[in-house]
Amino acid sequence: MIETYLQPLPHAITLSCRAAGARGRPVLIFLHGFPEGAFVWDSLLEHFAQPEHGGYRCVAPNLRGFEQSSSPKDVSDYRPKHLVQDILALIDIETGGSDTTLACLIAHDWGGAVAWNLANQHPERLQRLAIINSPHPGTFLRELQNSPAQQAASAYMNFLVRDDAEALLCANDFERLWGFFRPGLGVSGALPTWLTATVQDQYRAVWHHGLHGGCNYYRASPLRPPRRDDPGAAAVTLPVKMLTIPVRTLVLWGMDDVALPPALLDGLGQYVPHLQLHRIPGASHWIVHEHAALVQHHLNQFLR
Repeated sequence: MIETYLQPLPHAITLSCRAAGARGRPVLIFLHGFPEGAFVWDSLLEHFAQPEHGGYRCVAPNLRGFEQSSSPKDVSDYRPKHLVQDILALIDIETGGSDTTLACLIAHDWGGAVAWNLANQHPERLQRLAIINSPHPGTFLRELQNSPAQQAASAYMNFLVRDDAEALLCANDFERLWGFFRPGLGVSGALPTWLTATVQDQYRAVWHHGLHGGCNYYRASPLRPPRRDDPGAAAVTLPVKMLTIPVRTLVLWGMDDVALPPALLDGLGQYVPHLQLHRIPGASHWIVHEHAALVQHHLNQFLR
């Protein structure tokens, strides 16, 4: 059974959380992306809370800016250091203190961006890291700077940083947001079969709380395609020490992700020496929905 609660953090941020499993057990934390919410992890929370699958304490926060979590107005409040601070504080609360490690941090999309940063800066806080279709900052920066294909695939980012992005995304019952889930990020055509009426209502429940926070993730990050009036990724340099991930890491990658092509996997091993990589053919960016049983299987194997 999923429990929901508001978790205050010591630095005046509150995260709305979904969880399963008893407190005091080894902890798994799941981080969602955009335009999602913590509910996307529900089946995995319930699965890994079961004694035969580890009996973990499983927690999925809505990241700051999403659903009922705190949603600061300033773009600067969505810089990586603040997002990492939120999850470190949640780890402290759920594991019982800063000298206790998380069993695994599992993350998708923007949640993965937070997780890559946390694992680089505080590897002592987690035993394992699992990433699902979220580019490592080193390979993402390389592709944004040098690959016209990646620049075209990421062009939607330059829409999401517009001042009117939230209003446009909300129009006509979130018409543009539903397009994120269609093949090719299209605004027309059939929705995928996993996006049932029930799941649509779950998304609407998140989006009705506002989209300003979600768009601010894109505004706060320079990792986007360069434009005439904005150098974006072209002006960024990241030292290797900010890119190395020393913990055991699982990467699951849907190979039909139109926004994050498989070239982002090239050279990943130079940053992640303890890497298990599984390429999933026929899966898109929304692999957690499309192939929930397969994601569950790979996580089962990794956590053993």
